[in-house]
Amino acid sequence: MNPQAKIYVAGHRGMVGSAIVRQLKASRCENIVTRSHAELDLTNQAAVNAFFAAEKPDQVYLAAAKVGGIYANNTYPAQFIYENLMIEANIIQAAHANDVQQLLFLGSSCIYPKAVPQPMREDALLTGVLEATNEPYAIAKIAGIKLCESYNRQYGRDHRSVMPTNLYGPGDNYHLANSHVLPAMIRKLHLCKLAQAGDSAGIAADEAKYGEIPADIRAMMQSGKVTLWGTGTPYREFLHVDDMAVASIFVMNLDKPTYDANTQPMLSHIDVGYGSDLTIKEAACTVAEVVGYQGEIEFDTSKPDGTYRKLMDSSRLEKLGWKATIALKQGLLLAYNDYLGK
Repeated sequence: MNPQAKIYVAGHRGMVGSAIVRQLKASRCENIVTRSHAELDLTNQAAVNAFFAAEKPDQVYLAAAKVGGIYANNTYPAQFIYENLMIEANIIQAAHANDVQQLLFLGSSCIYPKAVPQPMREDALLTGVLEATNEPYAIAKIAGIKLCESYNRQYGRDHRSVMPTNLYGPGDNYHLANSHVLPAMIRKLHLCKLAQAGDSAGIAADEAKYGEIPADIRAMMQSGKVTLWGTGTPYREFLHVDDMAVASIFVMNLDKPTYDANTQPMLSHIDVGYGSDLTIKEAACTVAEVVGYQGEIEFDTSKPDGTYRKLMDSSRLEKLGWKATIALKQGLLLAYNDYLGK
């Protein structure tokens, strides 16, 4: 890695983008370019083109995306496919037009078919039907991979893609309607703990920081037990976002012959996972232990489970020299302290 390289991190205020910025700074990279959404709307092609023409970065980390959990994906499918397609198409084309050779696109494990063999290998892409609850988002992420590959094939660019498993950690989204499974668990269990303790001031402070507490969640808080979606039986793999940031920088800075030798021109993405998974119920029990919630946890089986299992095959990346280092309980402690503002 060249510490003097000018590096643009798209989505630097998001969980992954902010972790990449932290890791770059820890690696003594100081010439980091960022823009907030208010400063640069990435769905605006003219604005993105003007930004790249002015800044001309050496490297681009494309971590910007519209993201959310099952509820958000089901409720806003048009926004999820449109905004993600526009963001990645605008950035990749502007990078090419301004001669940016190195770009890393961050995708998602949801690119793989619903009925894919486990663990999910890179060559499972486009071999079956996608999970219906997040199909629009998944299609946008697949398009991002293929954009990178197409610019590589036609123009000789060095654009790479990494596919993370479920991420969590500092900077996560704790909105109760739009968050992913772990941050939703953290907030629900924390609020129920506060309700059991009669801590109205703590509940008010949480609402002021993380947004309105819906009526159904308030009813849950008064019931003395936490209700989570689904059956609790599906398996999920979780990776701390700081591990993902290290993996992203590692893949970006692999020498090109090594990257090319371990990928294919039309199958060039690399999976990034923790290496093992656990059930949603087991994850909930671990979160309860970290948060200090001692009440009952039940599951609403009328709500969807999503894909039954989503374990990534990270063997290719591990053979190249990277492996996750932050265990789930350790990572959840870090995430909970960040949630509390410690």
